[in-house]
Amino acid sequence: MQIKLIKLIGVKRMSRTATKDNYTYLSQGPGLQLIKAGTTELKEVNAILGIPEVRSQIIDIPITQAEGAATLGLYAMQKAEKGFDFKYDYLEIKTVVSGQFILSDDQGIDRMVAEAGDVVIINAGTTVTFHPECDGVATYVAHRLPEPIFA
Repeated sequence: MQIKLIKLIGVKRMSRTATKDNYTYLSQGPGLQLIKAGTTELKEVNAILGIPEVRSQIIDIPITQAEGAATLGLYAMQKAEKGFDFKYDYLEIKTVVSGQFILSDDQGIDRMVAEAGDVVIINAGTTVTFHPECDGVATYVAHRLPEPIFA
């Protein structure tokens, strides 16, 4: 079963408050689902964060509204003049698909290089710095509802 994600999501544009009823979820019953590469339209992070020098894209894809909501996503970043900090209030697991991400955090990690095939676990309560030399693509699963500005 091949699904064109843009047709499936049908995200309602609302305020920054996410509720379980604001989305169409991928998991709606038994069976396999396939999200083909290139069928998702990514959002520009520089416009969302208001940092024009950042070259980065993201999309949140709601998976389930069941207890312990989960969101799947795709994140890309290209080398840029400036990086950025992002505060995670939830658990997120990123798998680097291509390239590399240079990261640090507010918990004592000065520099971490995550390359294709590596998995990065970001625990709730962590602020991560995405350094400007990042140049890669990662998929992620987040233990939360979709972030409205990324969906």
